[in-house]
Amino acid sequence: MARNPLATDRRQSTGREISSYVFFKKALTLYSATANMDSERDLVPRTALMNRDFILLWQGQLVSQLGNQAFALAMMYWLMETTGSASLMGLLMMVSLLPGVVIGPFGGALVDRHSRLGIIIISDLVRGVAVVLLAGAVFANPRDSRLIVGLLFAVGLLGGLVNAAFQPAIAAAIPELVPSEKLAAANALNQFSVQASMLLGQAAGGLLYRLLGAARLFFIDGATFLFAAVSSSFIRLSRKATREERTARQVLAAYVRDTADGIRYVRSRSGMLSFLVVAAGINFFAMPVIVLLPFYVADRLLRDSAWYGFLLAALGAGSLLGYLLVGSISIAGRRRPLIITSALLGTALLLAMAGPVRNPFLALALFACVGTCMGAVNIFVLTLIQITTPDEMRGRTTALVIALSGAATPFGMVLGGFLGDATGKNIPAIYILSGVLITLIVLSAAARPAFRRFLASE
Repeated sequence: MARNPLATDRRQSTGREISSYVFFKKALTLYSATANMDSERDLVPRTALMNRDFILLWQGQLVSQLGNQAFALAMMYWLMETTGSASLMGLLMMVSLLPGVVIGPFGGALVDRHSRLGIIIISDLVRGVAVVLLAGAVFANPRDSRLIVGLLFAVGLLGGLVNAAFQPAIAAAIPELVPSEKLAAANALNQFSVQASMLLGQAAGGLLYRLLGAARLFFIDGATFLFAAVSSSFIRLSRKATREERTARQVLAAYVRDTADGIRYVRSRSGMLSFLVVAAGINFFAMPVIVLLPFYVADRLLRDSAWYGFLLAALGAGSLLGYLLVGSISIAGRRRPLIITSALLGTALLLAMAGPVRNPFLALALFACVGTCMGAVNIFVLTLIQITTPDEMRGRTTALVIALSGAATPFGMVLGGFLGDATGKNIPAIYILSGVLITLIVLSAAARPAFRRFLASE
């Protein structure tokens, strides 16, 4: 019988508590150091895309995303095999994303007032420790499904809270690490690393799940977050953090004021709010496709967990192609609305076509095309927002974009889970309905002049 790593005597337990205390004390010390790190460093001129600091950020995110995708695959397939509940899977996805929607705007204010680098490092540390502890609990109690499900929800919630500040911190930091004329290429390369790691992690994740099991994949994910934190700690970032408020009331008032300023800025940008509403609608109706993907693989394609990873990898590979296309070509503002609208309509059509498919290789091709369309749209819009937003507003604006465009995503995940259970996993009908509704949303938005003007802005 395997040794239980959590079954220790009282003396060992005390030692572990002391070790945990020391670790978190060091983490707080690291935050104190990195919080003022930006203000202590001289301005670092950057003329090349692949400079030292951007590479440090890029490699850390590449490795952590690689582990994170294997973790996500293991988590969802373990839930399906253990509970068979699509509703529970949808709820877990919702819990992981909802904090970013609710507190995301405040996360953006945090990013604009404090060290973006410090936020990135501490975020990776917190997630790494949480997932390693989850792995330990799964090793110790592999058959206690109720405990493991509860821990998965706790880790998902914590990850969602951390991401509320982490994602806008990454997006706001990239323009400071590369020259402005290389920004689109930097965004494409950063997203390339995310999707490349998704591709590798998801393609191998299904196989590794069978070979290693969920617990070992969870541990690998935690280790990759810790690697990313160490890599980011060597970055030189020139921006100075602003810390003027002293009392808790003053700090809270400042965050509320900054968040309100961000909302007013977004509302003042003609067409931006319309685009975010459209993005939220698309995400809402696309989520049932993602939530029910494990059942699509098992019940429709009649394949095992490896093919679940292959389909997710196909999405990632398509996204890589979309990033490369956008990063390598220059498209004038007047042509951009047509290209983005066409890509969104293509996504809707491809999702509807995938529903009735039974051939796994045809499904791979369709999901790869979906990834290409969405990858191109994401880079176009992200770069557009970055280059047209002042630096002091970039964190808040990015956070609001993430929060508002993803506001309906958690609820779409819950809807997908309930629809799956209510219809007896009628995948074709749900996929076709999702595609039709997304098409109607895109066509309605494309008819609005403000929507087109926003997408064409320079």
